[in-house]
Amino acid sequence: MLDVIERPAEARTDVMLAIHGLEAWYDESHILHGMTFDVREGEVVTLLGRNGAGKTTTLKSIMGIVRKRRGSIQFRGKELINQPSRIIARQGIGFCPEERGIFASLSVEENLTLPPVIQEGGLGTEEIFQLFPNLKERLNSQGTKLSGGEQQMLAIARILRTGAKLLLLDEPTEGLAPVIVQQIGVTINKLKQRGFTIVLVEQNFHFAATVANRHYVVEQGRVVDMIPNAEIEQNTEKLHRYLGV
Repeated sequence: MLDVIERPAEARTDVMLAIHGLEAWYDESHILHGMTFDVREGEVVTLLGRNGAGKTTTLKSIMGIVRKRRGSIQFRGKELINQPSRIIARQGIGFCPEERGIFASLSVEENLTLPPVIQEGGLGTEEIFQLFPNLKERLNSQGTKLSGGEQQMLAIARILRTGAKLLLLDEPTEGLAPVIVQQIGVTINKLKQRGFTIVLVEQNFHFAATVANRHYVVEQGRVVDMIPNAEIEQNTEKLHRYLGV
């Protein structure tokens, strides 16, 4: 096992999220088989892997959406494994699902302001419009009348208001045009500069390399490798084998 994965969370004071031996099930299907990794405050970490590797299940397990789970999920030293989603979210963790979860019957403004502010430090409306100027122009439009890229921007913007400091982003670039993918990358880098900590599920490691500090490779529900972003070029062949691309 990798040294970076085995090192206990308490050995580092800058670890915001520490996952150890996380297992999870959907009914009788055993999906996660001992996920172990950590995320330091202020960094962007990606979970890379093929479809079905357990990346999304990991994010949902952190949020308590997957109910049958065991192991350890520590956020700022507090154990969350037995906590329900409503408690986990109020610790300062925001989840942006792959399907985005935009409410069709609500306007952009209503979608944006629907989640409650859970703690201080969230972005104000004008700050959000600076990041996503398209949303300001579409405030009165129905959420599902937006383009795919605009919906993704709205889904991310919605959790930035809440005061969450750890953002879990599930496939934010999936199905988007290259120019929108580039915009999402710029936004993630700006959020990192503002001090947000981000766990990003991705299959496109070329995009991930533009935003992340480190990359965890996931296979069959466990972390099998960790690659610092500075070493991604010399590990390109290995990543191709892992991801089957």
